[in-house]
Amino acid sequence: MNVTTKTLLQKIEDKSAVIGVVGLGYVGLPLAVEKAKAGYKVVGFDILAHRVDMVNKGINYIGDVVDEELKEIVQKGQLQATTDYSLISKVDAVAICVPTPLDKYQQPDTSYVESSGKEIAKYLHPGVLVVLESTTYPGTTEEVLQPILEKTGLKVGQDFHLAYSPERVDPGNKVFNTKNTPKVVGGVTPECTRVAAALYRGVLEGEVHEVSSPKVAEMEKILENTFRNINIGLANEMAILCNKMGIDVWEVIDAAKTKPYGFMAFYPGPGLGGHCIPIDPFYLTWKAREYNYHTRLIEVAGEINNEMPAFVVDRMMKILNRYGKALNGAKVAVLGVAYKKDIDDMRESPVLEIVELLEKYKADFVTVDPHVATFRAGNKEYETVELTEEVLESADIVLIATDHSAFDYQWIADKSKVIFDTRNALKEVKEIRADYEKL
Repeated sequence: MNVTTKTLLQKIEDKSAVIGVVGLGYVGLPLAVEKAKAGYKVVGFDILAHRVDMVNKGINYIGDVVDEELKEIVQKGQLQATTDYSLISKVDAVAICVPTPLDKYQQPDTSYVESSGKEIAKYLHPGVLVVLESTTYPGTTEEVLQPILEKTGLKVGQDFHLAYSPERVDPGNKVFNTKNTPKVVGGVTPECTRVAAALYRGVLEGEVHEVSSPKVAEMEKILENTFRNINIGLANEMAILCNKMGIDVWEVIDAAKTKPYGFMAFYPGPGLGGHCIPIDPFYLTWKAREYNYHTRLIEVAGEINNEMPAFVVDRMMKILNRYGKALNGAKVAVLGVAYKKDIDDMRESPVLEIVELLEKYKADFVTVDPHVATFRAGNKEYETVELTEEVLESADIVLIATDHSAFDYQWIADKSKVIFDTRNALKEVKEIRADYEKL
């Protein structure tokens, strides 16, 4: 073990290490808060000045962060935010938590990782630990980030440490959060792994699982979300087939999950949302082409999931046709626009495409979401409205797109004429007088 490793391990152990977090979004801010709560001094970096200003005032903007905890650690001086990347020169470890979207060709866009790496490289110093947390394709840490950092003349494993540890954030999850979710860590060298794992063990309650390389850690994250993508695709395809056959897919799934082994319940819906599941599998399909391999199963699942918003709108058309109405001019109330229940996260929400289709077919629609005030779909900004008796009674069809707990489903069932439920949200409602269809 070299001197820089020993020194950093000692700083991690006695909590004297200063930790940097690049990117203060859904992943970065909760991580920064947990590190500060664990006793480390934390510096958060972001290019958005309004985010930095909010953090420094102790104002929370992420659902999974407790308002009072953020305010307390900021007041104590444990967490500060800045747009000034020169402060990287003062930190002992830095985590990169920036977006890794797909471009218009469905190829990975690593520009945020690259720009973060270049900023860090300007102030890279011996002994520092750099950990990439952004979800990406296998090879990114060593093929993209490492060369940028080593252009400084410093060498990984000799002068500084580099590792990959995928974020595992599930917005709105009441049981698992940043602190208690197990962590996977893979360093470029064994010492890199050891140092990164030591830091996470000093912060988190969940198990820290060490793997042999960044590529293994990168691939395991892709596997997690591809597993979900494919199984949700299967559930969606079953929903389409069950609809054609006149079978309740929700009842089928409830029956199947009584088996205590060999089956895990996944549910259909109006499409996939969030940053991970709709996007991550495409990182792998892109990387697989480098090895002359075509990931057929992943791509078919993606196609099925991507077609669900159009399937939902088509079903709405058929329901309205029973009443001699066209979607053009029909009054539609869309309940829920966030990608899943009880959060305000709009990233990749399937409702965005549903809204664009409703615009295309000239429906007269309103959107309702207690967690989202405004959102953008296509080239247009929308404001959500309050859910009132008038909204429900005037609607030709009510679309339940997100099953928020704040919605009173018995009241919705009592006041609506026609309901199309894509989430099985009315499953506990005792009496439904409306014309009611499930996905």
